[in-house]
Amino acid sequence: MNAKASEIQALLSQSQWHDERLMLRALALSCDLTESVKWGKLCYSFVNGNVAMIFGMKAYCALGFFKGSLLKDPENILVAPGEHSQAMRQVRFSKAQEIDAVASTLKAYLHEAIELEKTGTRVDFNEKHELTYPQEFQSILEGNAALKVAFEALTPGRQRGYILHFSGAKQASTRTSRIEKCIPSILAGKGINGR
Repeated sequence: MNAKASEIQALLSQSQWHDERLMLRALALSCDLTESVKWGKLCYSFVNGNVAMIFGMKAYCALGFFKGSLLKDPENILVAPGEHSQAMRQVRFSKAQEIDAVASTLKAYLHEAIELEKTGTRVDFNEKHELTYPQEFQSILEGNAALKVAFEALTPGRQRGYILHFSGAKQASTRTSRIEKCIPSILAGKGINGR
């Protein structure tokens, strides 16, 4: 067994969400998608584009679509995995019977996602670049030229991560505290998670 097959088998043999994983996998493979393991999850791609991924979480198992925000979703079953998710959408399940009930819909969504890859359709990430800086951060940047240069040198994703972290605080004092704690990481060119 090669390394790829071994990784796939390890995920499929997990007891939590075992039946659900097998059912979702069968659906993905029936659409002629290529199976691999990426980010520790079963991933399905068409040519070189990621189409879908199977998530085994604590409270649910999900089929995630990388460009799910572009899918039509007439059944209204897609959910964003987080409040700031721009592209990924998931269909969540708590038992295998729920997958059976929407299997034909999932297959149709997979085919639509494959078409998006075939046509080269991309998700518009403009929201990522349209950041609203909290006033506290604006003030600190205006008084610290080195910090401003370092922040502007970060990738858009890293900038977004910081802005979302700072903006997530409800009180000005908490925002300021978060900003001050992150200054060394920003100056070091690292993202919010230290990478």
